Amino acid sequence: MTSLSQIDLIVVIIYAIGIFGLAQWVSREKAGHAKDTSDYFLASKSLPWWAIGASLIAANISAEQIVGMAGSGYKIGLAIASYEWMAALTLLIVGKYFLPIFLKNQIYTMPQFLEQRYGKVLPVLMAVFWLALYVFVNLTSIIWLGSIAVHKVAGIDQNAALIALGLFALLYQLYGGLKAVALTDIVQVTLLVMGGLIVSYLTLDQIGGGQGIVAGFSTLMNAHPEKFDMILSPDNPYYKDLPGIAVLVGGMWIANLSYWGFNQYIIQRALAAKNLGEAQKGITLAAYLKLLMPVIIVLPGIAAVMLAPNLAVGDEAYPTMLKLLPPGLLGLVFAALVAAIIASTASKINSIGTIFTLDLYAKARGINTRGENGEGQTGQEKHLVLVGRIVAAVAVVIAILAARPLIGQSDQAFQFIQEFSGFFTPGITVIFLLGLFWKPATENGAITAAIMSVFMSWFMWVNWAAPHDFLGMQIPVNVVGTSVAAFQDVLGLTGMPFMNRMMVVFFVSLGLAVVVSLVFKGSGDANRVTMEGVSFKTPNVFNIAGIGVILILIALYSVWW
Repeated sequence: MTSLSQIDLIVVIIYAIGIFGLAQWVSREKAGHAKDTSDYFLASKSLPWWAIGASLIAANISAEQIVGMAGSGYKIGLAIASYEWMAALTLLIVGKYFLPIFLKNQIYTMPQFLEQRYGKVLPVLMAVFWLALYVFVNLTSIIWLGSIAVHKVAGIDQNAALIALGLFALLYQLYGGLKAVALTDIVQVTLLVMGGLIVSYLTLDQIGGGQGIVAGFSTLMNAHPEKFDMILSPDNPYYKDLPGIAVLVGGMWIANLSYWGFNQYIIQRALAAKNLGEAQKGITLAAYLKLLMPVIIVLPGIAAVMLAPNLAVGDEAYPTMLKLLPPGLLGLVFAALVAAIIASTASKINSIGTIFTLDLYAKARGINTRGENGEGQTGQEKHLVLVGRIVAAVAVVIAILAARPLIGQSDQAFQFIQEFSGFFTPGITVIFLLGLFWKPATENGAITAAIMSVFMSWFMWVNWAAPHDFLGMQIPVNVVGTSVAAFQDVLGLTGMPFMNRMMVVFFVSLGLAVVVSLVFKGSGDANRVTMEGVSFKTPNVFNIAGIGVILILIALYSVWW
């Protein structure tokens, strides 16, 4: 466990005061103007491209990514970078094909899209699901893992760190809402990138014996070439986590499309853009930042294989590498770590308030949720903003109280998040892809996909986690003969990798959704999503940037295949 020197504490305190003050300043309103729902939940629909790109990354990168992916780099190697690099390509798809439809239809939340596309039942179900997921899984895990990181690096009591992180993130965005979060995320991301690059530089320089990062990287590759395999072979002990070619053409796409395209607390930044062009430019900035993330997060974990070869737990790799930092720099990098935690937590808190207020509370009260602050609506708008703030506060309190019972008992919190979310991800992806691009899709078909996704994921997780498991019971091969055991072995179901399971569930759910939609046709007026005026033609700056991302990915995978 590291501890902060006096100069480190001063750096962290300056950061905390500065970023808090900046958040309040950028979210101030003109004299006489009270914040309405558009101001609070969508930053007045005025975010520029640089704020969107930075905020997408700040919302995404938190303790589970920094500590968890560095730990995976220590154990698995560079292959874990596929989560970051394939996300860059996913962002381009979201910018080119999803955002034009969302912004043309003035979509503010994902449940709102589901209501306009399918009807009134599905959006309520999904809003409740997302709230439960955000509060009890995502928000809880972010502050819990963040408190572990703060405890290990700064030596602060973990319970105190847990409460401090949750309350600071709440107060940080409580007044300004999304504007406070998004317009300060450029500072947060800059600090995160600077801090990460400093750690990578110092670790590689030490491996190279002070001869620079090129010598250090070369030494690291020569000493541990197995850590630089991007596509794992079936005999690799971590193949189940990253099943070979499936990271390029398999289940990772299901998770990425759901996360970057249909996840409220991520896509909310792009929905708050000034216009489609700004949103698409912001998306490309985020894509290039994703290409850089492995250098900042994964590389220090791989370097720890040489600098700290006897770590018992991989997640100790990043905090251990921070011990290389001299006083002052440690404070700067620690501030970057806290910045990532606070930015991600604040984003999640704001999205919880957004979904509850606009998609449940306002709908139940019959209040207009378009943020149109016309005559007679000022009082209602102020009331909705107040509700959003109250919900945000309640969510943080619940997360703080639930963190230890829910996440603290797990020795692999990051895996817990992936497994739980993976039960729903295939169904969510089916619902939105059909809603966006297949006109005959109905609410009955969408609900079928959602239910099948959960049931089939649970069934496969429970019954095929171990060889010849069936309904939670171990069945000896000599009892079942060539029936259950052979069936599982032939189809490759025994010990099926997580990503492959998501792909199977996706296609089964997709097939059922199509069949049910065709057999049980919905009402003709249910679909209020218009494609009129929607164009998937993108400006040259987006096209050139997109080609650049693709060429970089081809080069990366060609070198480290």
